[in-house]
Amino acid sequence: MQSHEVDYQIFGGDMQFVEVELDPGEVVVGEAGTMMFMEDGITFESVMGDGSEPDAGLWGKLKSAGKRALSGEGLFLTHFTNSGAPGKAKAAFAAGYPGKIIPVDLAQYGGEIIAQRDAFLCAAMGTKLDIAFQRGIGTGIFGGEGFILQRISGDGMAFLHAGGSIQAIQLNNQTVRLDTGCLVAMQPSLQYSIERAGNLKSMFFGGEGLFLATVSGTGWVWLQSLPFSRLASRVLANAVGPQADDSRGMLSGMFERS
Repeated sequence: MQSHEVDYQIFGGDMQFVEVELDPGEVVVGEAGTMMFMEDGITFESVMGDGSEPDAGLWGKLKSAGKRALSGEGLFLTHFTNSGAPGKAKAAFAAGYPGKIIPVDLAQYGGEIIAQRDAFLCAAMGTKLDIAFQRGIGTGIFGGEGFILQRISGDGMAFLHAGGSIQAIQLNNQTVRLDTGCLVAMQPSLQYSIERAGNLKSMFFGGEGLFLATVSGTGWVWLQSLPFSRLASRVLANAVGPQADDSRGMLSGMFERS
């Protein structure tokens, strides 16, 4: 199914939202709870499945919903349709924490990307959402996002959300090493694996975690500077008391001087 051709504009700096413009009859599919506003003439409906296979039937919708549940997402997506406006009408979407919105024209990236579970924000109707299992037990356990990622495919626009600032890197038979939580999305042509973060001293007291992710090959990879898990852990640490963060720095400093 060919995706609907939607126009869009992204607003904001560190707390962005995307405004999607729909012609009569056009549809945008959004993650539940991400709608910011919609103009008169836009109707919405919560449905099972992404709508990319309209003839899938009840079993197909249940299967799609089951996959979303397996990945930790909600069972339903929301379809926003320009069904009443005589001309164009707009709907806007925003995520629940500070960050940037990444517009991805899937047709320009081979029709498919692999993204972390909570990265999807919205997409043009016709975009297919599926799950992608990580290869390797070590990658699944220590990869920061578990065994299951999202497979987003189609030929239209999809919008991802990530924390902090975004860096898109094009690899040409190259390798980049990164914090396991900083991966947002990548092309399926790239290889993703997990390796130990240096020696035991660096692993436990270096502040970079026990493992690093390695992405290699040829293709595009998108990184985020502030994963939500990192933001949440810092908030919790300061809620308990400043000693939690300071003690880690003291231990690291002791070993640095040793």
